[in-house]
Amino acid sequence: MSKTSRIPGFYNLNPQERGEKVKEFAALDDASLKNISKTGALELDKVDKMVENAVGVMEVPLGIATNFLVNGRDYLIPMATEEPSVIAAASNAAKIARHKGGFTASTTEPIMIGQIQLMCEDPCAARQAILNAKGDILTLANEQNPTLVKFGGGAKDVEVRIIETSAGPMVITHLLVDCRDAMGANAVNTMAEAVTPLIEGATSGKVYLRIISNLAVKRLAKAQATFSMDVLGGEDVVDGIIVAQKFAESDAYRAATHNKGIMNGITAVALATGNDTRAIEAGAHSYAAISNAYKPLTNYEKDENGDLAGTIELPIAVGTVGGVTRVHPTAMVNLKILGVKTASELAQVMASVGLAQNLAALRALATEGIQRGHMSLHAKNIAVMAGATGDMVEKIAGVLVEEGRIRLDRAKELLESYEGENEKG
Repeated sequence: MSKTSRIPGFYNLNPQERGEKVKEFAALDDASLKNISKTGALELDKVDKMVENAVGVMEVPLGIATNFLVNGRDYLIPMATEEPSVIAAASNAAKIARHKGGFTASTTEPIMIGQIQLMCEDPCAARQAILNAKGDILTLANEQNPTLVKFGGGAKDVEVRIIETSAGPMVITHLLVDCRDAMGANAVNTMAEAVTPLIEGATSGKVYLRIISNLAVKRLAKAQATFSMDVLGGEDVVDGIIVAQKFAESDAYRAATHNKGIMNGITAVALATGNDTRAIEAGAHSYAAISNAYKPLTNYEKDENGDLAGTIELPIAVGTVGGVTRVHPTAMVNLKILGVKTASELAQVMASVGLAQNLAALRALATEGIQRGHMSLHAKNIAVMAGATGDMVEKIAGVLVEEGRIRLDRAKELLESYEGENEKG
């Protein structure tokens, strides 16, 4: 009988029962099933309530970036990432920044945008009717979340745009919501849906989409730092970083990788704190392209002393309350390690990490190249894949880096050779 992914009632099974179905379908052995179903701090019954059809937990390495000084305060930064060299690079850049006072960061108000898409006969008249009903719209929206209003948040304003599309003109209402210390997706979406009948009644039009925008242009995080020319490695290094910046400003192919490096840091902190990495990534990359040309999210200039002045600006919509941040035990501990009191403070730290990550990457590119540090850490992964354990991991990785042959077949050869020597000894 051929296997099928059509499994009636799969969602009604418990995680262990689902695991058995997956084991049968994929011909897994017991060890493989154990690898996907084992849990740590996040227990399986809790996982089953977080996502559909849960069978286990996918673990990601968690490390701590050190040396961060942001707005005069020291932070240890939990970072969840599978990529070697990311945490070390961020820590090193933060150490360099300390020589000139660390990072200075700020955020705008935590305003998110809920979009309500309307199609109607007379877009201009509809726009005016929506603006005339602004007071009623805000009142109705805020009735959906009195707790948010109590803490100073809630719907604050209404903007209306008319856009031309291949399907005809559309009237897009932006409901501006202060989300305080929440990311805000649930609150904004609920409000957008609640005011739909009112907008339809005022315009005689039809509403289609009602949903948050992840291009959070009103919820920006900014960070800046000065990096000492001498500590960076001299004037040539500063000039090389600035040339690399100009490359990214002029070429989308390079800008994509430039910004990916920034998000190596920001996404790792977001994941560690239980925040929505996809929303943050989408917001960052769309903000990079908001001028209709994809641009880098950082900027570097040489100051009057010859030091390198770096800045970053991007939307960072994160929360310290609600969602996974208050469900996942590890995320809660990581927020405690960070010691942030508000979502705005968390966004400031994340922007600083993004700037540090980018500076580290550009410095490596402008000097020894990106591979030296990255591949030395990657070599350890290769050694583990070959079967090395304990001190043997470092020993084999060292040889791989020295030879410049960081390959699995070579790692296996070395392991067999060392094991043979030990047997003889």
